[in-house]
Amino acid sequence: MKHSLIACLMIALPTLALAGPGEPVHSHSHEHADGHAHSHASGDTPFGKPGNPRMKAQTIDLRMVESHGAMAFEPNEIKVKKGEPVRFRLANAGLLDHEIVIGTLEMNLKHAEEMKKNPDMEHDDPNGKRLSPGKTGEILWRFTKAGTFDFSCLIPGHREAGMSGKIIVK
Repeated sequence: MKHSLIACLMIALPTLALAGPGEPVHSHSHEHADGHAHSHASGDTPFGKPGNPRMKAQTIDLRMVESHGAMAFEPNEIKVKKGEPVRFRLANAGLLDHEIVIGTLEMNLKHAEEMKKNPDMEHDDPNGKRLSPGKTGEILWRFTKAGTFDFSCLIPGHREAGMSGKIIVK
């Protein structure tokens, strides 16, 4: 353990030393166990990239709810313009933890299978956020490609209970 901690510090310290004032230290990608990567910098994905907080963005309120054994996002269909920054204001109005992960349907379905093996995996990536009951958060995203994309709660059982939606980008 001591040797692995030293090895991690030897890798991280040069990165910290090179980061200038106001520069993000985490400008790398990390990969989840299922092999897909999330970028912490401005890296493009098949469904877009993190938005620029200095740019004006369309705001979309998105609630996470439970009712009569079902779970849902309200709304569960969103339409946006290609290239336009979108600020998703998230609110967990339910009694359980929920999350949102924005991606392609294929990526989210694959990741949902991985979540069944690792149910405690939490998302706080540019395209995903986990919220406790009563909590709020936001995702700032820019869809750089036209198409239909997915957003889902990937906590095991939640997507199956109806907690998914689509984003149509024109």
